[in-house]
Amino acid sequence: MKTIELEAAYRATTYRAYLPGGHVDLRIGEANPNLIAWLETAACREFAIISAYNPGGEIRAAAINAERQSQLECDLLEGNYEPYAGENLPDSTDGPIEESCFIPEISCDDACALAEDYGQNAIVCGGADGIPHLVWIVPDVV
Repeated sequence: MKTIELEAAYRATTYRAYLPGGHVDLRIGEANPNLIAWLETAACREFAIISAYNPGGEIRAAAINAERQSQLECDLLEGNYEPYAGENLPDSTDGPIEESCFIPEISCDDACALAEDYGQNAIVCGGADGIPHLVWIVPDVV
């Protein structure tokens, strides 16, 4: 469920993607020149970052999260996507580090549908401009 606290936590996170040639660290709303260059070289027009960890924002056991993440990766491969490993690194030392997938050439709508299957509150989507955007899967709190 979208709350002010969750929004702040997502924005206070570095989204690291391990791409060919090195990793990029992304922040919501901030263009990354290295990502822009990679997207251009890869002729990639859009991307998303999805994690299967801690659905609904509820902390799960490491083994459960690892199994869910592995299934997400299999689903992406079966969907003919080429996911790259990633990590969601919270600024806060008490926040959980989550494995994630950086997926080039997936539409935001398709990424949202997949994230919803995995019980996620939000994902990160972006385009060729290299600016990551926070996209909510769940509705606002009324």
